[in-house]
Parts: sequence; structure tokens; C-alpha cells
Amino acid sequence: MEKGVGIAVVGAAGRMGRMLVAAVEEAPGAYLSGATVRPGHPWAGQDLGEAMGGAPVGVKVDDDALEVFARSQAVLDFTTPEATVGFAELAAQARLTHVIGTTGLEPAHLAHLRAAGRHAVIVRSGNMSVGVNLLVELTRKVAAVLGPDYDIEIVETHHRHKVDAPSGTALMLGEAAAEGRGVLLDQARVAGRDGLTGPRPEGAIGFASLRGGDVIGEHEVLFAGAGERVTLGHVASDRMLFARGAVRAALWGQGRAPGEYTMRDVLGLGL
Repeated sequence: MEKGVGIAVVGAAGRMGRMLVAAVEEAPGAYLSGATVRPGHPWAGQDLGEAMGGAPVGVKVDDDALEVFARSQAVLDFTTPEATVGFAELAAQARLTHVIGTTGLEPAHLAHLRAAGRHAVIVRSGNMSVGVNLLVELTRKVAAVLGPDYDIEIVETHHRHKVDAPSGTALMLGEAAAEGRGVLLDQARVAGRDGLTGPRPEGAIGFASLRGGDVIGEHEVLFAGAGERVTLGHVASDRMLFARGAVRAALWGQGRAPGEYTMRDVLGLGL
């Protein structure tokens, strides 16, 4: 009989999905309860280990998430916004801990997740890294201390294949900066400057998104004041740190009351 928490991985054939599988397999207190791919994917029905080019692991790849969720206690989801909404409904029915690292979620998607969070534990974050979440807390604190006399710019760099901008992590940092200042990010956000933009609006929180090569993820928060600059930053050199953070969140969610949580809750980062 398996010991520990059964964790499923959806979108297991993707680059991040494969890392999530590896992170579950190496984690004490957890085991891989299932893996899914989209209907029609060539991996469906195969042993996961063989599909990944290795030895059999005794886990069949499934294209029916409901069947996999029925034998799991948690699910790791780094897929697409539309797919995540569907998985959230199934996870709520099964009362699973749903760990969401999907980015590009719009207000309509988030509304569905709020509804699902009435029945299941949802841990959602644009970045599962411990270091990044510490950076978010520092950004909130520094923004509060320095105040509106310091201009805030958030610069993020990712690989050329990333499809959304700004990154989910950059938006986390922007939300933290806005919260530290006591304003709404939607009112302060400035992105994509081009042409004759005029002077920088007072109190603006600027974003710049760079794309190229195979950069995993780099984020910098610049506080520029009169006569000095304060810079906070994080560089990711291994995607496994995101996967390990997701497994940590799945284990943390066991026994929690239904609701929406973040990595700030998981890590206890109330600085």
C-alpha cells in the first residue's frame, strides 16, 4: 500500500509537467498517483516512465482527469487558463488540494477559481519559488517604507517561447509594490512604453518584459529616487525550484479548510 499523499500531475508531457513528475517522485511523504495529457495525445495509455523515455514506473498516463483525481489527494497544474478552470471544477468535486502555477489568468478565470475555492484548497501563485516569494515580501516592505517619492520599475526576462507578458511573477511583484503603497495596481500600472510618452506619471509602477534565448526567469524591482536607487532581484537557474515549491504547497494543503491560498501562506512569509 502506498504511503503518503497521492499527488497527480496534469499536462505531464510538457516541460514543466515532466519536472513536476520528478519533484513528486523525489519528495518524502508523497507519491505520484497519476498523470494526465490532453485527449488524443500519443502518451495516453502508456506507462509514464516509458513515455518519458525511461524505465516503467507503474503509472499509466491517462487522458481522463476525473479518473485520476478520484485516487489522488492533490493535483499540480501548470497548464493553460482554460484547462485550469476545468481542472478546478473537477478538483472541487473531489475535494483535492489544487496547486496552480498557471499564468495568464484573466478575471473571468479567477472568478471560476473563487467558486471552486469554496469546496477545495486552492494554492495559486505566479511563482512557486521560495526565493521569489521572499522577494515579493521584500518588495511590499520596501515600497511601504520608501513611499511615492521613489519611482518603481519592474523588469522581467524570460525565454523566447513564453507567451504571456508581463510574467505572473512580475505581476506578483507589482501587486506587492501597490499594496505597500496602499494603491491598486490597475490604477498605477504602466506597461509597454513606446514613442512620445510624455513624463513618467507620478506614482506609476512600470513594467518591462524582455524575451530571448533560453532564460528561465530573471526579475528586478527598481526603486529610483533623487540621488539613489534601490534594486531587488531574483535569478532562476533551475526550473526544478518551481516544481519543488509546488509539491511543498500540495503537502501543506492537506487538512486545510477550503479556500484560496498563496505561497505566502505556505511559507509563512508574514514579514
